[in-house]
Amino acid sequence: MSDDRLSEVRFLTVAEVASIMRVSKMTVYRMVHNGELPAVRVGRSFRVPQDAVNAYLDSSFVETA
Repeated sequence: MSDDRLSEVRFLTVAEVASIMRVSKMTVYRMVHNGELPAVRVGRSFRVPQDAVNAYLDSSFVETA
């Protein structure tokens, strides 16, 4: 990834992701550890790219009758 692209990435905390997805922080941690959501480790915490959250939600929609 180029430096220009990386500077445009917005990273979210686990708490922000949990709020957006309306799930618990533990669920987000499980998704990160299972590889369902990519994340960057910063010290002892994780940051998730906002694009990854949007892509996950877009791919999770289910058509209902």
